[in-house]
Amino acid sequence: MYDLRGKTAIVTGAGGEHGIGRAIALRLAQEGAQVVVTDVTLDGPGAWGGLPVVAAQIEEAGPAALALQVDIREREQVQQMVDDSLERFGRIDILVNNAGAPAGPDRVPLVDLPESEWQRVQEVNGKGTFLCAQAVARHMIARGGGGRIINISSSAGRQGIPRFGAYCASKFAIIGLTQVLAKELGEYQITANAICPGLTETERLAGMAEGLRPEGVDMETHRQGLIAEHAAMVPLGRIAQPDDVARTATFLASDEAAYLSGLAVNVSGGAWLT
Repeated sequence: MYDLRGKTAIVTGAGGEHGIGRAIALRLAQEGAQVVVTDVTLDGPGAWGGLPVVAAQIEEAGPAALALQVDIREREQVQQMVDDSLERFGRIDILVNNAGAPAGPDRVPLVDLPESEWQRVQEVNGKGTFLCAQAVARHMIARGGGGRIINISSSAGRQGIPRFGAYCASKFAIIGLTQVLAKELGEYQITANAICPGLTETERLAGMAEGLRPEGVDMETHRQGLIAEHAAMVPLGRIAQPDDVARTATFLASDEAAYLSGLAVNVSGGAWLT
């Protein structure tokens, strides 16, 4: 549907077996893009092989891939990510800032939230997105020819949710950062847009369920309850799947979205309308 042949994309936080990042990376590859996939570790949990498996799946689709271990909180590692990507592919056309802090210990009322948890979430979600966008935008400006920056925010970046204080603050910040990028980078034909998924069925749901579960309720029971509860509030009758987000990201990365910038696009089945 979209022709991304000759384009190079970086997707952060792409190492999860059922994650949004992996889904986006694979969808971009299906459209012909070479893809750099990054995460804070190379290996996945348990038997899942992590980034090397994702890179292999991309190459099975045809394009080349590069897997890099990157802590996006560290400026030096982010710059090395850009340098390694340029050494391998020569250019970066698309950046998808997907990496996010694991859910769980921060999901408490603000009056009980440890400062360390607040800081952890802001550093990954806010600072990490800033550092990656800054480093890649500098390259895009220098080479000319435009580019695409896509930041993964959340429906929790649209409206405050009890016990999501640190997460909401970080995701609101990403929308603001996206708007600034759109205004500052437009003259270079670089677009910046955010995607705001609703509850999505990824590995993160387990951490969320563990952090929010009532005493005496096991994690999996509460996870299934969260899915059912949220699905009942969605007009389309289900929560989001990673590929729902991936399809939106691929559209925003394509020439079909060349005149769209500064948007925060809800991918929530109609549950979030503002």
